[in-house]
Amino acid sequence: MRILIVFIRIRNIMIHSVKDSSLAIASPVRAPQAADWALSHGLSSLTTQEAAELLGTTANQVPQRLATARKRGEWMTPARGLWVPVPPEYRMWGGSPALEFIDAMLAHLKTEYYLGWLSAAAVHGAAHHAPQVTQVAVSRMIRSRVIGRVRLEFFVRRNLSLLPYKLQTVRSGNVRVSTIEVTALDLCSDIATCGGMDNVATVIASLAEACKLSVQTIVKIGEFYSPAAVRRLGWLLENYANLPDLCTLQAYAHGCSKAASVLDPLNKPGGTLDKKWMVRINSKVEVED
Repeated sequence: MRILIVFIRIRNIMIHSVKDSSLAIASPVRAPQAADWALSHGLSSLTTQEAAELLGTTANQVPQRLATARKRGEWMTPARGLWVPVPPEYRMWGGSPALEFIDAMLAHLKTEYYLGWLSAAAVHGAAHHAPQVTQVAVSRMIRSRVIGRVRLEFFVRRNLSLLPYKLQTVRSGNVRVSTIEVTALDLCSDIATCGGMDNVATVIASLAEACKLSVQTIVKIGEFYSPAAVRRLGWLLENYANLPDLCTLQAYAHGCSKAASVLDPLNKPGGTLDKKWMVRINSKVEVED
């Protein structure tokens, strides 16, 4: 047991020293072995300067030194100045799954974030179909990009720092994922982003079935969303999730705005008014089984 504790301490010291740009290695690592070396030492990402120290070269020589290894899929660069070693099983893909590098990427870009919308619903076990795009809420404008098979889309979310998230454990560490209540409100806010009203209704129903939604939490964070988003969510929960005790949410839906909201913002306005939720039913909603 003592030997194991000493080994773990030595390993942690080595990892800490690497991230502090002071690589604890006896000699430089050759470029063809660099990715495997980094992975075996628990390093999920390196800055260009850290990669230079690993290779025993200067920062401006790193792209040239790792060019061949990058073509072989051993390294990916999701942001300028950030090098991510790719595990062997993902090298034919051209890069790791988004959950394995998104936290390191946005920390490198000094941007607050959370995985949201359909991507968060998938993590919560509620996506009806596998999302084709990884959707991420960010605190400032970030350019969307394609890395290997991963397509990343970033959306600036106001009040992002005030919205709760959970930490999802992945092999490379943790990734921030919107809570089920934030996910549900995001879905109802951005119908077009999430594949239309029918898809949103299907995912909301699945989300309510897979997870325990807190009505009190929805009301608490409702101030950060439009009245229409809160009302759509309440209407969907009542009609497709059979969620009990919606009285508090109904009261909030009535008081957040005097004007009625439309159920489907992608359809023509009009329709009958559901007075309980102050929502005009301007389209027929179909939920997939």
